[in-house]
Amino acid sequence: MPERTYALAALFGNPLPEMLHQTPHARVLGMTVVEMGPGLAIIKLPYRPEIVGDPVRGVVFGGAITALIDQASGLAVACALEELLAIATIDLRVDYLRAAEPGLDLFARSQCYRVTPRVAFVRAVAYERDPDDPFASCLGTFMLGANRSGTPFSRPAGTGGGGEK
Repeated sequence: MPERTYALAALFGNPLPEMLHQTPHARVLGMTVVEMGPGLAIIKLPYRPEIVGDPVRGVVFGGAITALIDQASGLAVACALEELLAIATIDLRVDYLRAAEPGLDLFARSQCYRVTPRVAFVRAVAYERDPDDPFASCLGTFMLGANRSGTPFSRPAGTGGGGEK
């Protein structure tokens, strides 16, 4: 069986932190890529007062956490593909296990565990310090080839799709 190739393999182990800047909400929230590998992505969301949903406790707004998990999951799918395709979230079930600890940067670690010709499946956790102590967990499904005009991941990866940097 031939060795599997990955479209983003050149970035595995050496991701571009600014890779998410093509996605407006990820850029505004300050998300950065921490790690990438075959079917794997870890993304950081820095703690900032602007994303706090409960000012009394200093807890981050759930929508920002969902955006973090969704972004990490989409990137994990891109990291599982042999050819870059547009990716769209079909379903994202997020279970909040506890409140994230105030004042700490947040991380989402997502693993794409199955890819079919049209759908990819992911598992993810969100955590502050240790992925083995998550404050949220997630199961998601993503449509592949959802938008024929390309994918924002192709630009930072240098594979065309709308102008290389």
